[in-house]
Amino acid sequence: MEGLFEVPGGRPAATGGGSLSTGVHASAPLAVRMRPRTLDELVGQEQLRAPGSPLRQLIEEGRALSLLLWGPPGTGKTTLASIVSQQTDRRFVEVSAVSAGVKEVRAAIDSARAELVGQGRETVLFVDEVHRFSKAQQDALLPGVENRWVTLVAATTENPFFSVISPLLSRSLLLRLESLSDDDIRAVLDQALSDERGLSGEYAVDDDALDHLVRLAGGDARRSLTYLEAAAGAARARGETVIDLETTETAVDRAAVRYDRQGDQHYDVTSAFIKSVRGSDADAALHYLARMIEAGEDPRFIARRLIILASEDVGLADPTALTTAVAAAQAVQLIGMPEARLNLAQATIALAVAPKSNAVTTAIDAASADVRAGKIGPVPPHLRDAHYAGAKKLGHGSTYTYSHDEPYGIAQQQYPPDVVLDARYYQPTALGAEAAVKERWERIRRLVRGR
Repeated sequence: MEGLFEVPGGRPAATGGGSLSTGVHASAPLAVRMRPRTLDELVGQEQLRAPGSPLRQLIEEGRALSLLLWGPPGTGKTTLASIVSQQTDRRFVEVSAVSAGVKEVRAAIDSARAELVGQGRETVLFVDEVHRFSKAQQDALLPGVENRWVTLVAATTENPFFSVISPLLSRSLLLRLESLSDDDIRAVLDQALSDERGLSGEYAVDDDALDHLVRLAGGDARRSLTYLEAAAGAARARGETVIDLETTETAVDRAAVRYDRQGDQHYDVTSAFIKSVRGSDADAALHYLARMIEAGEDPRFIARRLIILASEDVGLADPTALTTAVAAAQAVQLIGMPEARLNLAQATIALAVAPKSNAVTTAIDAASADVRAGKIGPVPPHLRDAHYAGAKKLGHGSTYTYSHDEPYGIAQQQYPPDVVLDARYYQPTALGAEAAVKERWERIRRLVRGR
């Protein structure tokens, strides 16, 4: 049936060739052959594997509990579904969110129900990319989850609070998976080089080549194994048993990017990126952006930096800058890489060519400095809350002037405490759209202060 994939015993499907002890054939991709078989073999995700954690209780005690796995690609979502199936001896069925419809979802649940009633065996129903399911398709999963006909394991790379219906979300244990660290990826590669399921010690990898594979993986274990397999194939074709940097570059068709996501280069390149945008050099900014992307930098980190920069260095000189940066961050979350590089590039260019102003930064810094210095006088009586019983007796709000009743919608009255009555925090520039803001703010301030 299209969109439905059943694997007896919860093991990955065979693909031809000699059979391994795991049930995976020798010709299967390296990433499939090296898939962890137990929770202890899983690399990373220590917060999920800790003794007494809900996931470990589910697996070790065999409880019927549906899971919603949220995390970037290659962090172990499919693997966890397989582990739950194998270690609890449940039947494993996968439904493709790309090709399956409501009919296929219902058929999978009906089959699981029949298996439970007839054979007494439970089923793990794995739904990858569940965010691609429509509301109707997600609704079709509910009977199986509510009646525990299936142990649902649904995986998503998108925020489930936006992409998964509330009834399904409330009936599932939400587990957040984090991107693997460089050390985690290195451990995955080392294991694949030595394990009999992997390359069985037939190849050695130079330090530079190994560093390159780690960089290109970008926290994605599956990607790292795919690249390692390609590099081993290239070395085999050359009759070599040592995988060097040149062989690795040729195999994955990418140049080595001299960038350590957790070292000095991370900070240097990020700093250069921000300063290039601030300095309005779009070409330089794009260069550093490309270096970060090609090195596997977390796109969410880049997007967050752009959001900060939009207020810190552009501000009201271009009021659309913050909207642009936030939209890019949302696009990263919704679309993911590699397509989201276009959204990051658009935001980078827009912020680089935008007029610049740091007036927002200096304004909040100056206000914070006064507060830290103790300039926090009492709120003027006419501005205090007057909605509770007894407020009028205290004189709260009695002389307040409602701004909308005044000409231009601006009332002349005192707003700041006496101690900062003459403070001028926001001092707009005459650059870009902030020039109009400057003119308007000066007029407003004179009206409000009566000067």
